Amino acid sequence: MASCVMSCRMALGVSGATVGRSAGPEETSGRSVPTQQNNDTESNKPKTISISKDPLSVSPSSTYSRRKIFPLWAAFMGSTLAAAGVRADSVAEDNQTTGEAAIPRERKAVDKVAPVEKVDTTITDRVYLDVSLCPSVSRNNDRTLGNASQICSVADSESLGRIVIGLYGKQVPQTVSNFKAMCTGQVGTSYAGTIFHKVLAGQYIQAGRQGSKDRGEVVGPIILGRNPETVSGKAYKLDHRRPGTVSLCLAENDDEEDLKLDVDYRNVQFLITTGPGPAPQLDNGNIVFGTVLEGMDVVASIAQIPTYKPSERIRQFNDFAQFLGDDRAGNARNFWNRPLKTVVITKCGELPIGLPVFPPGLP
Repeated sequence: MASCVMSCRMALGVSGATVGRSAGPEETSGRSVPTQQNNDTESNKPKTISISKDPLSVSPSSTYSRRKIFPLWAAFMGSTLAAAGVRADSVAEDNQTTGEAAIPRERKAVDKVAPVEKVDTTITDRVYLDVSLCPSVSRNNDRTLGNASQICSVADSESLGRIVIGLYGKQVPQTVSNFKAMCTGQVGTSYAGTIFHKVLAGQYIQAGRQGSKDRGEVVGPIILGRNPETVSGKAYKLDHRRPGTVSLCLAENDDEEDLKLDVDYRNVQFLITTGPGPAPQLDNGNIVFGTVLEGMDVVASIAQIPTYKPSERIRQFNDFAQFLGDDRAGNARNFWNRPLKTVVITKCGELPIGLPVFPPGLP
């Protein structure tokens, strides 16, 4: 701004001097400067040039220059002051509205943080799974094929205990509703008579695989509604942080591909984390819908059962067969990590939410 004013004053000064030089002898305002005497003139009187001390108070002949320069200077100063005034008014208006201190709009936008969506882990329902240890299904030749009641007879079974699961009905209502219906048998089938088909030491135990009842798997038809929570971001908010977390298997689902392509297919596989630490590899791929309230000792007992682990050479052959597109490679993988002793869900159902739960065998 100072440089602009100096430029204007210099311009006006030069203009005043120029106009004063062209003025007549009658304009004697200001100081006089003597000049060389001209022999051709009529007298020896020195000629003078009128120079104004103040460029802004030059003689009337410099009016044209003032009219030309002053509007430019006034426009520059006016636009600067106007912009500053608008800025101050906008900040003051925001402060009066929000009751905050004088903070620029840019900083307010940075300081604002999006609210974090909370999860609701309220226990709305309780279900139970009675688990027994039976001889291997493949070795039990006494039972009739297709008869679910004889998959594990009372004579050769060993009760491991009861697992009580609390369900988060407010966080994932549809997933909880489907799981509860599978425990009560309201959908034409249930988990009763099925096995825990996969055990990963230090990670989780898994059940609910669909297939043949002779092999201890869930059979259809499963009359369940579609679960829209499988594509909802809210359903994946909970993590597998502690032992006893129950979740619906999506990424860990190992049902046959032919079943998954069926339009009436409904996923009912579930897993229970065994600990001792968290299982972050299961996060964002499986829907957590409950937790074990009682029976973690039963879960630990199942997790300690030895499992089938293929040798390195078998793994290499399987990888090569899978590379060639052989479907038998996937079927063989389904037997990996299977417990060498059959763990059967002999009974399951729903428990009242308000009453205490007693272990099996107590009055």
